[in-house]
Amino acid sequence: MIQPAAETSLPTKIVTCPGCGGISIYAASNRYRPFCSERCKQIDLGAWASEQFAVPVKAPPEDFLPE
Repeated sequence: MIQPAAETSLPTKIVTCPGCGGISIYAASNRYRPFCSERCKQIDLGAWASEQFAVPVKAPPEDFLPE
């Protein structure tokens, strides 16, 4: 059976929430980190799921022939 890794103690930092721009505590005690709340976390997840966000990918050359 795989044992869960022990949670490392993160130093407490105050950061900007990527969702709303408000204050967020970046510490092990904030289960939504780096977000300030579950709402901001869910909005971000929804944006990824609806493809509002995407990881940029280079297009293959025009002469590329897949196998």
